[in-house]
Amino acid sequence: MSLTDRRAADLPDDAVPTLPAVPAVPAVPAVNVVNVVNDPGARPDDAAPRGLHPAWWVAAVTFLTIIGAAGFRSTPGVLMTPLHEEFGWPMGVIGLAVSVNLVLFGLAAPFSAALMEHLGVQRVVAVALLLVGVGSLLPVWVTQSWQLVLCWGIVVGLGTGAMSMGLVATVSGRWFVARRGLVTGILTAAGATGQLIFLPALAWLAEHHGWRAAAITTSVVAVAVVPLVLLRMHDHPSVLGRTAYGAPDGTPVARPPRPSAHPVHVALGTLRDAARTRVFWLLAGSFAVCGASTNGLVGTHFIPAAHDHGMPTTTAAGLLALVGIFDVVGTIFSGWLTDRVDPRTLLAAYYTLRGASLFLLPSLFGDTMHVSMLAFILFYGLDWVATVPPTIALCRSAYGDRAPIVFGWVFAAHQLGAAVAAVGAGLVRDQLGTYDLAWYVAGALCLVAAALCVAITTVRLSDASPRRTDSGAEAAPTAQ
Repeated sequence: MSLTDRRAADLPDDAVPTLPAVPAVPAVPAVNVVNVVNDPGARPDDAAPRGLHPAWWVAAVTFLTIIGAAGFRSTPGVLMTPLHEEFGWPMGVIGLAVSVNLVLFGLAAPFSAALMEHLGVQRVVAVALLLVGVGSLLPVWVTQSWQLVLCWGIVVGLGTGAMSMGLVATVSGRWFVARRGLVTGILTAAGATGQLIFLPALAWLAEHHGWRAAAITTSVVAVAVVPLVLLRMHDHPSVLGRTAYGAPDGTPVARPPRPSAHPVHVALGTLRDAARTRVFWLLAGSFAVCGASTNGLVGTHFIPAAHDHGMPTTTAAGLLALVGIFDVVGTIFSGWLTDRVDPRTLLAAYYTLRGASLFLLPSLFGDTMHVSMLAFILFYGLDWVATVPPTIALCRSAYGDRAPIVFGWVFAAHQLGAAVAAVGAGLVRDQLGTYDLAWYVAGALCLVAAALCVAITTVRLSDASPRRTDSGAEAAPTAQ
C-alpha cells in the first residue's frame, strides 16, 4: 500500500497492512504485537480425560527429535580442523559446505511448515531424520571438497531445515494455548541440549578414533529417533479427540481443514504477503543478525579460533558445550518472560548485551581456560537462542495461524545471516590470519539488530471479529 493510499484510507504511515489470504489457507488478520502473553486463566478442557495431556508427549518427542538433529549441528565445529589437516582444504572451502547447509537449513523451514500442514508433522519429520542420517554418514567416504558440500550442505541442510524452528512454532501453536511461551522456550533449548550432549563426545571421538567415528555416531543418533516420531508425534490434538492444552471450554475438537493448495504455493504466497509488511522485514533483519552471531560465527568458528591461540580442541569444544548448558536455562527463562514481558523489549536487551560481549571476546582467547572466558561462555550461553521465543511470539501476534510459515521465512533470514558469517569469518581468517575482525563486525551488527527491534510498531486491526488459531482455540484480537 502506498503512502497516498494509506492517507486516503485514514491509516497511520507506519501501520502494517493486514495480509491478504493465500488461496485455500484460512486467513487470520494481524493482531497487536504488544502484550503478547498467554491467557493466565486458560486451562485444559474440563470434559477431557484426566491424566497427562497428550500435548506433553508430543512436546517430549519433539524435544528428542531436535536433540537428534542437533548431532549434526555440533559436527562442523569439531571436524573442520581434522578435515583441514587430512585433505588440506582451506577453512573457507570447508566453511562453504557449512554455509550451504545453513542456507538450506533456513530456506527449507517455510516449505517444511507448509508440508506439515499438507502431509502431517509425523511424515515430514521422519523423512527429515533419515536425510540427516544419510547425509552425516556419506562424508566418511569423501575425497573431494564438492562431495562434502553435497553431503553436509544439501542433504543434511534439507533434513535439518525440516526440523528447525518452524517445527517448534507448529507444535507449540497446535498443541498449546496455556504455557505456549514456556513450551516454545523448552523446545528451542533442545538444540542447545543436543549441543551439550554431542560436542564433548564428538570431540573425544574425533581426537581418539578419528573424525569418521564422529560422523558415524551422528548418523546413528539421527536414525534412532525415527521410531519415537512414528509412535508418539501425532499431527494434531483432534487426531486423539482432544483440544490443545489450555484451550478454553467450548473449543471445537475438529481441526481446521487442511489447505488444498500446493505446499510450495502456500509457502511462496505467504512470503509474498508477509513481505508487504514492515514488521516482517524488521523481524527478518534482526533475526539474520542472530544467526550470524551464533550458528554462523561462534558455533562454526569458535573452536578453530581458540585453537589458533593454542587451546586444545577438546577444551574449546568443552567450552562450547557449556554454552549449551546455559542456553537451556536462558531459553526456557526467555520463554517464561515472553509470556509476561513485551517481546520487543526482550529482543532489544538480548541483542545489545550480545554485541557488547562480542567486542570483548578477542581479548579473552588464550592457550588455557581463564575465568574471564568462562564468564563470556556463561553469558553467551544464556543469550544464545533466547531470541527465539519472543520472535515467534511477535510472528504469531502479527500473522495468526500463518505464523509458522511466516516464522519459517524469518528463520530463513536467520540462516542466511549464519551462512554469510560462516563463509565471511573463514575468509577473514584465511586472509588476515586471525578472526578478530569477524568478532568486531558481529558485535556492531548486534547493536543494529537491537535498534530494529525497538522500531517494531503495533499492527493495525482491520476486523474485530474473533479468529481461530491453528490449535482450534478462539483468539479475540485486541485493538490498538
